[in-house]
Amino acid sequence: MRALVTGGAGFIGSHLCERLLKDGHRVDVIDDLSTGCLENIYSLTSNKNFTFVNDTILNRMMMYTLIDKVDMIYHLAGAVGVQLIVDEPVRTIETNIRGTEVVLEVALKFRKKVLITSTSEVYGKSENESFKEDQDCVLGATTYSRWSYACSKAIDEFLGLAYHRQYNLPVVLARLFNTVGERQTGQYGMVIPRFVQASLLGEPLTVYGDGKQTRCFAYVRDVIDGLLALANDPTAYGNVYNIGATEEVAIENLAAMIKEMTGSNSQIQYIPYEQAYGKPFDDMVRRMPNLEKISKKVGYTPKTSLKETLQIIIDYFRKKMENEL
Repeated sequence: MRALVTGGAGFIGSHLCERLLKDGHRVDVIDDLSTGCLENIYSLTSNKNFTFVNDTILNRMMMYTLIDKVDMIYHLAGAVGVQLIVDEPVRTIETNIRGTEVVLEVALKFRKKVLITSTSEVYGKSENESFKEDQDCVLGATTYSRWSYACSKAIDEFLGLAYHRQYNLPVVLARLFNTVGERQTGQYGMVIPRFVQASLLGEPLTVYGDGKQTRCFAYVRDVIDGLLALANDPTAYGNVYNIGATEEVAIENLAAMIKEMTGSNSQIQYIPYEQAYGKPFDDMVRRMPNLEKISKKVGYTPKTSLKETLQIIIDYFRKKMENEL
C-alpha cells in the first residue's frame, strides 16, 4: 500500500509514518512545517519508501499530484494546541476547514480512502461522565477563541460524513483524546511535555486554573494502533470513533506525579487562565472518552498505563537534554 500522511512531520504524524514504513508500506508526507519539524522525520528520510514534500495542503495542484499516486490518505494536518488556537484563531479556522475541503475534494476525484483525525474538543463543555460519539456537543460562546477550534473540527467531521453519504467516498473519522508521547512539544500548551521539561530543569510546574480539571492521556503508539485498525476495516467507514485512554487524572495530581517520578524539587504553582493566555478563557472540567464503539468495531483498547507513558516521556526528554549539553 502507498499512503499519504498530511501533517506527517508532526508529533502524531511522524509516529504514524514510522509504523506504516515498518509494516512495509510506501509513505508520502506533505507538511508545511508550521507546527511539525524535520527533526521528527529525520530518521525516515534515508528510507527509499519515504518521500517528504514541504508544502501546504491548500496547494490543490500538489495535492492532485500526491493523491493520484496513493491508496490511502491519513489527514492529520491542521492547527493544533490550545495556545496556538488562542493566539491565531484565523489560522486555526482557515487551516482546518479549507485544508479538509481540499483533501476531500481531491480524494473524491481519484476515489481514495480517507481517515480524518478530529478531536475531543468537539464535545465542548458537556458534563457527561464519559463522551460517546452520538451525544450532543455543548460549545461555548463565540467570544472565546478556544471554541473556534472545536467548531472548525466539527465542520471537518460534517464534511467527511457528507462526502461519504452523498458520494459514497470511503471516509472514517477518529476523535483523539489527549495523545502524548515522544517528540510532542510543549510549545503550544501541551501539558505533559511542559511539566516534564520544567521538572527536569528544576523550574516551576505551572498549573492553569485550580488544577482540578481532569484529563485522560493516551500513548501515541496505542493511538496509532487504533488509527490503522479503523483505516483497514471497510465496515468502519462512514462513522466517527473515539480513540484515547480512560485513566483519568486531575492536572494538579499529574504535576505531582511527574515531580515525584523525576525526583525534582520544582515547585507547583497555580495561575489563572486569563494570566496564562492573556485573555479570558473557557475550559471543560472533564474529558474522558467512552471507547465502547471502537472496541466493538476493531478491538481497540489502550495498552500503556499513564505511569508507563509518563516514564517513556521522561526518559525521552532526559536523553534529549543530555544530548544537547
